[in-house]
Amino acid sequence: MSIASIIRERRSIHEFNDKPVDRSLVLRLLDDAVWAPNHGLREPWRFIYAEGEGKSKLVNGLMTILDKTKLKDATDEQKQKFLNHLNNVPAYLIVVMPEDPRPAIWEEDLEAVSCLIQNFQLLGWEEGLGMLWHTGDYIYNKKFRELAGVNPGEKIVGVLRLGYFDEAPKARPRTAAEELFTVLN
Repeated sequence: MSIASIIRERRSIHEFNDKPVDRSLVLRLLDDAVWAPNHGLREPWRFIYAEGEGKSKLVNGLMTILDKTKLKDATDEQKQKFLNHLNNVPAYLIVVMPEDPRPAIWEEDLEAVSCLIQNFQLLGWEEGLGMLWHTGDYIYNKKFRELAGVNPGEKIVGVLRLGYFDEAPKARPRTAAEELFTVLN
């Protein structure tokens, strides 16, 4: 597969099958993904992986937090459906970065980590591994951060839901670059 076709074919996956994700595959993909451009080779990233019992603790903790916020008005049936959805994700990878107090460095680091995550998604897709790069209000919640092992002074850039899938969603159209292209003369 060419890089261009992987870029065009990769999709965010919301529903995963039961096939487990091999931790060694995740590490191998990350070893390639870390070749993302990053200013001064700061390598401003760290990874927190949750599978098995660790995943259950993370999901149950998240549900406790969401029960008081996002899901506070949900029915028991809706909450159970959401819990089942989170439990059906085979593994979670939390990608964090240090929060440098200098705005330019902070921004460069965020951009580098975003490149790393995109590399990881494309490498995973090539292996048949789907994922969803998720962010939400909960990534700022102190209890969630403590539960996940995120240190003070670190930013969660994404909680990646990882797993294999049976069917990829169809691509939605993109705006042609030519329509967004300006030439300065």
